[in-house]
Amino acid sequence: MVATLERPPESAQLRTPRRELNLRIPGPTALPPAVRRALSEQMINHRGPEFAALLKEITEGTQRVFQTRNDVLFFPASGTGGLEAALVNSFSPGDRVLSVTIGWFGERWCEIAHAFGLDVDHLALPWGTAAEPDVIAQRLDESGPYKGVLITHNETSTGVTNPVASIAPIVRRAGALFLVDAVSSMGAVPIQTDDWDIDVAITGSQKAWMCPPGMTMLSVSERAWEANGRARLPRSYFDFKAARDYQRRGQTPYTPAVGIMYGLRASLRLMRKEGLERVFRRHHLVAERARRGVQALGMQLAADRRYASDTVTGVRAPNGIDLKAFLARLRTEHGVVLATGQEHWRDTHFRIGHLGHVRRADIDHALGAMGTLLAQMRG
Repeated sequence: MVATLERPPESAQLRTPRRELNLRIPGPTALPPAVRRALSEQMINHRGPEFAALLKEITEGTQRVFQTRNDVLFFPASGTGGLEAALVNSFSPGDRVLSVTIGWFGERWCEIAHAFGLDVDHLALPWGTAAEPDVIAQRLDESGPYKGVLITHNETSTGVTNPVASIAPIVRRAGALFLVDAVSSMGAVPIQTDDWDIDVAITGSQKAWMCPPGMTMLSVSERAWEANGRARLPRSYFDFKAARDYQRRGQTPYTPAVGIMYGLRASLRLMRKEGLERVFRRHHLVAERARRGVQALGMQLAADRRYASDTVTGVRAPNGIDLKAFLARLRTEHGVVLATGQEHWRDTHFRIGHLGHVRRADIDHALGAMGTLLAQMRG
């Protein structure tokens, strides 16, 4: 049996035309019709009043989704650019940080910290598991002090969501800045940026925001601004202060991603109409349907079930199945596009994305295709 899923309201415009590929990867995600229409709008003067009004609306909208009263900044970049921006605006060369990794994207953030000359204590946990709060507390107690703690909220390489709400008070007691990669979780699962005392939260337009790739959004707390005043890592394009100063004038320091901002305005309107709690519930129910459906097909989940992600499900490839052929045939014969595993999981796992512009029928289509193809390949 799979989870019962309420159909989202018609006004949410979450239908996926059947003639299109069923894009079930963790990002970029499919675009709803309203966003696609918005992307075709004519360009405007990014130093004029029309852009100022656009920037104001998307700033207020993203603050609602972030659940924050902090500044939200926008940079034309992928989520990885947002991670770099968070680091270079928060620390100085040689600052000691704890980097908690449970998969590939946590490792990427750790590598960026190394590249900029931070003193990185790397707490690497097994793929498929989450960072337990007591493990982080022990490392902070035994090996501190640290200037900051870096963590990935939702690790798309494995399909695990870290318990950030429980980790945040531990980091705060340690007196460290708390930087959270929320690239693949913000907008799909509840994140209470202010209540959880997150200093910098980072996300990307191509995930739950239902927009094309190319823009990163970051919230910056008062503590992070104080740290920014002391930070001495090199930065130019990714300068928080310049971004804030220009945004207060209704502009950006450099040419903004106007087209993506049009799309973001449309997606924020859809999310507000649907209601944030219903957005979160829809993601959870679709994720449960995917997880139970995978298990009903006799496959194993890659993640610790207690911390399974509501935006992406990692799956162990069935024994005796050529994974590369399986994924290729899903696409060519059934129109279903899944993601491969990453790094040492590339030949043994695959991933099902279910975030953003997603509904029950999309998951049912993917599960049905997988079941049909598995039966054929097993003979």
